[in-house]
Amino acid sequence: MKFENISSIGECCDQVPLGVSNVKGTALPWSEFFHFLSSSYPKMLKRNSAGCFECCIKCLGGVPYASLVATILCFSGVALFCGCGHVALTGTVSILEQHFSTTASDHALLSEVIQLMQYVIYGIASFFFLYGIILLAEGFYTTSAVKELHGEFKTTACGRCISGMFVFLTYVLGVAWLGVFGFSAVPVFMFYNIWSTCEVIKSFQTNVTVPGDQICVDIRQYGIIPWNAVPGKACGPILENICNTNEFYMSYHLFIVACAGAGATVIALLIYMMATTYNYAVLKFKSREDCCTKF
Repeated sequence: MKFENISSIGECCDQVPLGVSNVKGTALPWSEFFHFLSSSYPKMLKRNSAGCFECCIKCLGGVPYASLVATILCFSGVALFCGCGHVALTGTVSILEQHFSTTASDHALLSEVIQLMQYVIYGIASFFFLYGIILLAEGFYTTSAVKELHGEFKTTACGRCISGMFVFLTYVLGVAWLGVFGFSAVPVFMFYNIWSTCEVIKSFQTNVTVPGDQICVDIRQYGIIPWNAVPGKACGPILENICNTNEFYMSYHLFIVACAGAGATVIALLIYMMATTYNYAVLKFKSREDCCTKF
């Protein structure tokens, strides 16, 4: 377009059609357009913010919080049980070799069993690291399917079969960890008996009528070393010195922490049981053709 003078440019630009009008066929001037833009832009931002907020709420609704809590608790419990249990077993072997069984052949079988248990601990840590991640992923899958976050509810027979398999496997592992939890309490009981005996010896030091040499702890009665092991027991000041060593102190407390870790793992597996069983039941119910209600 050719303009005769500058004033004509201003007059033309003031009436240039901008595609925004309040009456059909009537274009807004530049000043009114900028006023329209300044008034409508905050509303557009508010609409977009509301959309992002709703999207975030929708995403958070698909998080399996029960499985997430169980995964964190399972990882923590297994880490405590495996790490503390491994170090405590090493300290136990050292205490036996130095104070209760000076002949290597007497505790050779026990050393092999403890070494085997340490290898089993490595396997348990690796397995439950992978199993916890798989259960958490399965929780995300079933939660999204149940709440229909990605459209209409859809599930397959293979998906329901996998969920049922996880339910069964989690129940089996829960029962097995109950046994592990009970087994981990045995060394705590043994170390507690030794520690309490040492406390009795300390309390009798002021009583001359009861000599501390008559108070002993015989490890052979627990069955962890044979009866022909020498010396097999510790009495009086020798037993008190054993209780004052760093190896005994560390092993005792590490066994307590390992037992607590096994208990935390049992609780985590119980939460997994409830979550997987509920998700499987809902998937099974909603996959029925005559399903007409939701819960």
